[in-house]
Amino acid sequence: MEQKKSKFSNWMRNSITARMLVVGFLLLVLLIPLEFVKSLINERAYRQEEVIREINEKWGNEVLLSGPIVKIPYKVISEEKIFNEKSNSYYTKTKETVENAYFFPDKLNIASKVDTKPLNRSIYESVVYSAEINVKGNFPEIDFSNTDIADENILWEKATVILKTSNLKGIKTTPVVKLDSEALSMTPQYSTEYLNTIQSNNIPDAKEFFTKPLPFSFDLKINGSESLKFLPIGKETDATMKSNWHSPSFDGNFLPEDTNKEISKDGFTATWRVLQINRQFEQSFFGYLPDLSASAFGTKLIIPVDEYQKSERTAKYGFMVIGLTLLVFLLIQLVSKIYIHPFQYVMIGLALVMFYTLLISISEHSNFFKAYAIAAFSVLALITVYSRAILKGFKFPLLICGSLASLYGFIYVIIQLENYALLVGSIGLFLILAIVMFASRRIDWNNES
Repeated sequence: MEQKKSKFSNWMRNSITARMLVVGFLLLVLLIPLEFVKSLINERAYRQEEVIREINEKWGNEVLLSGPIVKIPYKVISEEKIFNEKSNSYYTKTKETVENAYFFPDKLNIASKVDTKPLNRSIYESVVYSAEINVKGNFPEIDFSNTDIADENILWEKATVILKTSNLKGIKTTPVVKLDSEALSMTPQYSTEYLNTIQSNNIPDAKEFFTKPLPFSFDLKINGSESLKFLPIGKETDATMKSNWHSPSFDGNFLPEDTNKEISKDGFTATWRVLQINRQFEQSFFGYLPDLSASAFGTKLIIPVDEYQKSERTAKYGFMVIGLTLLVFLLIQLVSKIYIHPFQYVMIGLALVMFYTLLISISEHSNFFKAYAIAAFSVLALITVYSRAILKGFKFPLLICGSLASLYGFIYVIIQLENYALLVGSIGLFLILAIVMFASRRIDWNNES
């Protein structure tokens, strides 16, 4: 029995196959703490999103704004036949309801100046903005002659101007719409829709007002976050946006004009021009006003890839880092005939896993480069010193230190790239495979003694 145990022990210590099986098994075991680290990164990232959402809700969420829309109520008279059971005959009942007609401007010009600033809560940061928006343009002559609405059924005395916006909370100045010589104050209307309604008081002498094209203008100061968008309700809609934010993402149904778009580290300037022919809705609606938010255009004020996203991308390479490092130790063991105990492999693997916890914890209080450098240096020093005690000498520990430093440097370069990450990663992995194949070519894989 003792002889069998001795043979098995010798086979485990000297057999290449046995050592490869042990290292492979330990690699799979080390994936468990690595998954815990990934879960920790996701949990911290989710917490960051929660805090940013709370900050944005208090300051003001994304802003979607329309230009002014003329709203004119009108009567709809319908007849309904009702059966009278007592007289066994039908009689006609006249029913009167009030509906609304909506008219969009011919020309709509929107000029916006967006000043961003960071808001902090604990270790988390959100980017919010204050926007000064100037809107002007003109309404066309309003004529019901092309409809079947009788002139006496049009309630001109109840005509108003409305604005649509997604963010009432962020408005910092009460908008006053100047309609030719009239100044119309605005008040919010109850609504459960995504776009809230702000409505003016009744337009005096509206029937005479709209017998000719009518200019309008208003100014608005509003707080928001994440994005600022506009609805292109003008027959011709022109918009400009200037901001000190350096990382805009132009979003929505229309992109800005390439000739007038400028982006630099100090901010951006963008202009849009949208014609009626470019969108799928008309200039007037009768009976209802549909949700036109799908046609909006504007800018997302995004934060470039943050520390949690970078940490998550780094952790995805954890299997490769642990696997290649253990493989290097295995090749050194096979070449040098130095015995490395499975426990020592586990300690080396856990040290590699600790890199990711150090990275995420330090990056919450510093920039990603500094956190990456500190975490990598700490793990490199720990494994180099530990391998010096295992491998006796300096040649192999320095080889391990160089290999790990190159691997960490390679991964840092990959996560900084966007368009070429896959290409550089594929070439790098090919070179690593070639080096391993070259380094292992002289090992006698048939020696199982």
